[in-house]
Amino acid sequence: MFNKLTKRGFCTAISSRPWLFVGLGNPGEKFRGTRHNVGFEMIDVFAESVGIPMNRVHCKAVFGEGFVGDIPVFLAKPQTYMNLSGESAGPLAAYYKLPLNRVLVFHDDMTLPCGVLRLQHNGGHGYHNGLKSVIYHFRGN
Repeated sequence: MFNKLTKRGFCTAISSRPWLFVGLGNPGEKFRGTRHNVGFEMIDVFAESVGIPMNRVHCKAVFGEGFVGDIPVFLAKPQTYMNLSGESAGPLAAYYKLPLNRVLVFHDDMTLPCGVLRLQHNGGHGYHNGLKSVIYHFRGN
């Protein structure tokens, strides 16, 4: 999956502007390992693969920061519950002054078979309440 990000321009742009990766999910043990928490799992796997510790709390999210090559990367797992994820993601992007084209949101999509990944630019929320919250809190950005 991360090789596809590279092929689609994530790492090919000559820029050291930061990225924010936000994984949507629900906090707590009862949600761990569920399809609904695939966003959290994506962040965990990515953080481990590039050696970014997820050891802080920032803007209502479990948070980590580091580099992929020379590119600064911020990783976040909002702890607000899925349907309120924008209350964390919006302030994080504002705090770091990141434009929307430097934010990737990972979430479950019940319209796709399990294990299938889709990269989508300028998509809507598709009735996903967590994504709807993120879009709402990014308004005006």
